[in-house]
Formats: sequence, structure tokens, C-alpha cells
Amino acid sequence: MTEYTFSEARQKLASILDKARRDGAVRIRRRDGQVFVLKPERAQKSPLDVSGINLKIGRKEIVDLIKEGRRKVDAG
Repeated sequence: MTEYTFSEARQKLASILDKARRDGAVRIRRRDGQVFVLKPERAQKSPLDVSGINLKIGRKEIVDLIKEGRRKVDAG
């Protein structure tokens, strides 16, 4: 993990953020010896956030398929 001084981090913030994104994390050390780890936050994505598909069927066909499925369940 790459380590930067606080002064370096202040001067090169954009490139350090890019490096943290690529490498997973970077360290920043203050003059008093405190060390901080800068890591990118993982995007919170809903498990229900899925891409749709184009089936190229119309509303009537969808309704007919639903009705047919319901008839099969009612029959048995």
C-alpha cells in the first residue's frame, strides 16, 4: 500500500484518489505520526436493480399469457 505525507496528499488529492480506486487503498501520514487509510467506498446496489430485456411482445400478448397461466392454476 502506498503511503503519502499529509502535504503530498493535499497537493495531489485527485491522483491519490485515483490510486486508491485502482489499488484499493492508500495511507496518509500526518506529521504527528497518525496514519489514515483512504479506501474507495463500494457502491451500494440493490439486488433488485436488474437490467430489463426487450421481448418484443405487446400488451395484449402479455395479458393473454397471464390469463392462460391463471386458467392452468385454476384447473389444477
